[in-house]
Amino acid sequence: MIDLKEKIETLRRCRRAVILAHNYVEGEVQDIADFVGDSLELSIKARDVQAPVIVFCGVRFMAETAKLLSPESIVLHPAPHAGCPMADMADAAEVEAYRQAHPDTEIVAYVNTTAATKAHVDICCTSANAEKVLNAIDPARPVMFLPDQNLAANVSARLNRKVALWPGFCPTHNRVQPETIRRMRTEYPDALLLVHPECTPSVVSLADQALSTGGMLRYVRESDHRQFLIGTEHGILHRMKKENPDKEFIPVTPLMNCPNMKKITLENIADALENLSPRIELPSELAERARRPIERMLAL
Repeated sequence: MIDLKEKIETLRRCRRAVILAHNYVEGEVQDIADFVGDSLELSIKARDVQAPVIVFCGVRFMAETAKLLSPESIVLHPAPHAGCPMADMADAAEVEAYRQAHPDTEIVAYVNTTAATKAHVDICCTSANAEKVLNAIDPARPVMFLPDQNLAANVSARLNRKVALWPGFCPTHNRVQPETIRRMRTEYPDALLLVHPECTPSVVSLADQALSTGGMLRYVRESDHRQFLIGTEHGILHRMKKENPDKEFIPVTPLMNCPNMKKITLENIADALENLSPRIELPSELAERARRPIERMLAL
């Protein structure tokens, strides 16, 4: 393991590479990254990093976003088969057909979408800034929010604004059920419950806070509380424990594990840096169109 980490460090220096990792990847991958964050934080970092090589440790749509925002960089995705089931639920052709059928509707795409889908939407958002994005849209204009119906429903309820819901969801966050939350509340009555807004509204209604992963990390750092129930993918627990060794973090269920995030390993990171492959490549015309809704989001 030490030799593998040393190999990655040597190759990183040689390639002048920056390694970006999502909060959900394995802890050992987070530990060798230059920056660990949520989707919004990683989008900003990908835009600003200005590195000749970016190694993106996350699922494919995230690596595509990095390529869209750093088109001159070589963007490596160490596990090319690490996709996102929710992103696949918003097929680009179906979104294009919806656009044609509803030309007056503002289409808001969660960043958890493919580049091909982003090319047919008006603006992107993340779980951290979804409220801000919706608030920036004329209240008189109809909105379609895709692909995550849970995030859309949770945000629209907080804003008291009606939006159309695309029939998509995160399989990992959908696994947590209200009865599980109630049982864990009984078992840990002194714990604060934090869940991700990709959870169902029935689960979010039982939580103390519904936050993006970046929001969760900030919340537990700033809180005087010592015990937390965590309702999101388990990868975040590594960083929470590392940054807050005096606090206790309990997953609400062992089922909240994303197999695609776990496909990123030290071995395939080392291989990617050594071979400068697999690379994210996007057709220039598609990339130009897909970049616009992301840049519009970041401009907010």
